Amino acid sequence: MLVSRDLLPATQTQAPSRCDLAVVGGGIVGLAVARELARRHPRKSVCVLEREASIGTHQTGHNSGVIHAGVYYTPGSLKARLCVEGARELYAYCEKRGIASEACGKLIVATDASELSRLEELERRGRANGVPGLRRIDAREIEALEPHARGIAGLHPPGTGIVDFGAVARAYAEDVLKAGGSVLTGCGIKGVEPRCRALRLLHAQGATEAGHAIFCAGAWADRLAVAAGADPDPRIVPFRGAYLRLKPARRGLVRSLIYPVPDPSLPFLGVHLTKHIDGDVLIGPTALLAGARDAYRLARIRREDLLDTLAWPGSWRMFRHWWRTGLTELSHAAWRSTLVRAAARYVPELRADDVEPAFAGVRAQALGRDGRLVDDFVFSATPRALHVRNAPSPAATSSLAIGRYVAEEAERGLGLES
Repeated sequence: MLVSRDLLPATQTQAPSRCDLAVVGGGIVGLAVARELARRHPRKSVCVLEREASIGTHQTGHNSGVIHAGVYYTPGSLKARLCVEGARELYAYCEKRGIASEACGKLIVATDASELSRLEELERRGRANGVPGLRRIDAREIEALEPHARGIAGLHPPGTGIVDFGAVARAYAEDVLKAGGSVLTGCGIKGVEPRCRALRLLHAQGATEAGHAIFCAGAWADRLAVAAGADPDPRIVPFRGAYLRLKPARRGLVRSLIYPVPDPSLPFLGVHLTKHIDGDVLIGPTALLAGARDAYRLARIRREDLLDTLAWPGSWRMFRHWWRTGLTELSHAAWRSTLVRAAARYVPELRADDVEPAFAGVRAQALGRDGRLVDDFVFSATPRALHVRNAPSPAATSSLAIGRYVAEEAERGLGLES
């Protein structure tokens, strides 16, 4: 059973020729699904197949580390339900496993009157979603919570917090192994061949026949779904999000998490300031359409990824609708000062020389053929398989709840038995 050489001792170094349940993708969602399946079906063999050399390489390991409370999401949506459930369960899991986490709270700050109606809508959503402790605050209360922040009104969900999601993913992998499952790295899927009573998964180590498969492939979710026979809609388009960090001497400007009031028609939360579990304070992210699904470097372009984006009709519909927003994001990516200026709207003391480069992540965002940026978790089915088609933020927060949801869907849709 191999997770990666720096995480757990290897007791199995080759993918099995056959397993009952294969989970494709060793990010936090795939590992949560595998963990839940192994717990529910102890008599079935569970195998995670991860393409990279270690688990949690992509979205799991390149994010701000925020445990979301569930304020933003449309009431009744999967995001709303699974985020609130998942956050509660994640805090309990971290306490049980000794993983550092902190419910430091968040401020969502309105800086002018034009944002108040959107703030009210966020409050309505948060209350409908059952976000614990959510309260509306005024300018004086904003300053009491965050002395360097300024605004005319705000929302304060005290249960928002921070954690290292990479550490959480490693703990999930350990749970899979302890339950008798296996986690194999270096097993990128090259083909999916449906058979009468199995799926044949062709990968970098050969092939594995699985009785059923759950695909949690993140940025590559659409390709593997289509390979298994699913509809190509929605398509994954990659958005690169770069972060800056405050220099150590200026970390005192931020106590917890400070966010703007977002545009409710976009699945992005705007430029925000977030304390990280290791002590860093991050500013960002940008949201720039990327030329590769692993564009951690801005200059990285992969021909297949770029052509996939440009050939998708939804991309051009999105461009026509959001070109002004695209220009703003381009300026944030090109000039550090513009990104800092966006954050300085609600922390006025911020200056461009207070920051330094941090890291970048890539958001695997589902885009419909109609140009709609999909703003909920999306799942689809093919013979003997389930596919997680869209699982951006708050998927890490929701991972335990998603694992349970997917396992239940597999039991219903795939007819799994104990």
